[in-house]
Amino acid sequence: MSRQWRFEITAEGQEDLKCLDTHPRKRVLEKLKWLTENFDHLTPLPLGIPWKGFFKLRVGDWRVVYEVENENNLVTVHVIDRRDTVYKRRKN
Repeated sequence: MSRQWRFEITAEGQEDLKCLDTHPRKRVLEKLKWLTENFDHLTPLPLGIPWKGFFKLRVGDWRVVYEVENENNLVTVHVIDRRDTVYKRRKN
């Protein structure tokens, strides 16, 4: 039986989401829902330094940077940005 996963979006991620137009915002939210529904059957794509410990999710030209809390079945979204700029941002 699969575990039930959920996602939350940090304040920084919420700001990123607000900056998106309606269509990309809807696509990102749908993809996050899909991720949590299928998480037990997926292999998350890890990121390297300076994002070690974080993972990426591709949504068209957008990337979602998230971390996973296995013990809480939680995916926490930190950054949503275009693929050409997302990895230039640093997680503090």
